[in-house]
Amino acid sequence: MEKKSESGSGGGQVVDGSNIMELVGNEEVFSNFVEHKFEELDRDRDGHLSLNELHPAVADIGLALGLPAQGSSRDSDHIYSEVLNEFTHGKQQKVSKTEFKEVLSDILIGMAAGFKRDPIVILRIDGEDLLEYIDGPIFEPELVATYSEIKSADGTLRDCIIKALEKLTVDQGMPPSLDSWIVSNIVEPALQSCTGHDLDKPVSQDTFIAEFKKVAEFVAHRLQEQPVIVAHSENDFDGSDIKRLLSNKFELDKTLNAAIETVPKDRSGKLSKEYLRVALEAVAPTAGLPPLGAVEQMDKVVQDVFNMFNADDGKQLKEDEFKKTLTEILGSIMLQLEGNPISVHSNAVVHEPLTAASTLLQPTPDL
Repeated sequence: MEKKSESGSGGGQVVDGSNIMELVGNEEVFSNFVEHKFEELDRDRDGHLSLNELHPAVADIGLALGLPAQGSSRDSDHIYSEVLNEFTHGKQQKVSKTEFKEVLSDILIGMAAGFKRDPIVILRIDGEDLLEYIDGPIFEPELVATYSEIKSADGTLRDCIIKALEKLTVDQGMPPSLDSWIVSNIVEPALQSCTGHDLDKPVSQDTFIAEFKKVAEFVAHRLQEQPVIVAHSENDFDGSDIKRLLSNKFELDKTLNAAIETVPKDRSGKLSKEYLRVALEAVAPTAGLPPLGAVEQMDKVVQDVFNMFNADDGKQLKEDEFKKTLTEILGSIMLQLEGNPISVHSNAVVHEPLTAASTLLQPTPDL
């Protein structure tokens, strides 16, 4: 039930969370939505959801969050357990309709906030863009440059082709070539099409260009037969969101006050500087920053700024001093990003059909 609007010439679909907020924000519509889903899950019709009855809902929420199926990863299974605990509070065996509604609302609002902060573009890669790129005027010059960059004394034709495929982007019509499904179903069959040359011997530039073009054309035709869905996201951290926050005193004070609530105080009401990271994490969504640990380049910027402020020295600060220091840290991060913006792009192959990924979050027929 996510909004998927056209995103221009690429024909992509933007997932931005707006439809989720429209649903949760309309009390009547959301109540009807919950009523329908609750009845759908309440198989024994006792007015409560047992743990077994909740499992389909938890599984569908996981799919909507982009997690692999339960049982396939210890890390993702931990998240599934956390979602279940949100409903049961870690101890209940039954969940009422009111509790189900409250938790589902919180989860959906969190998902919408995430999509709003980091929209995802759903792309259908069908070989057409790749063929257009291959037939275009820049294909061969860019391939010459690529060969110069990736060649080595003992580099084989196979190595060069694989490395060159990795450099192709979704803009050029290539799905992520390191994805295991893409490797097995597209890259390996394409390499097997190089029947005229030994893939495991060193290769000249001319041979590389000729053979790579054959492989790329094979990939394009394979994608025409079996299009691939890719979830594409890109984030630019340039300090503009921090600048907007710092320029709005009302919003800044509100954000800092909320962050302070997440930090423990000693008996005199002072706060330790070691909790500045916790406070920054609370401020991050409003300041347009990723969670700590999510983007390596951003973590380095934050660490450099924290070092500048001796943020880990454990010194106790009064509340106003703590807020002032946090504000100065935000300002320093802003200046760093204005001077050296950080761009992060990611692509993931979507192996589930978009329309069937999550039934829990599909609109009901009467809504």
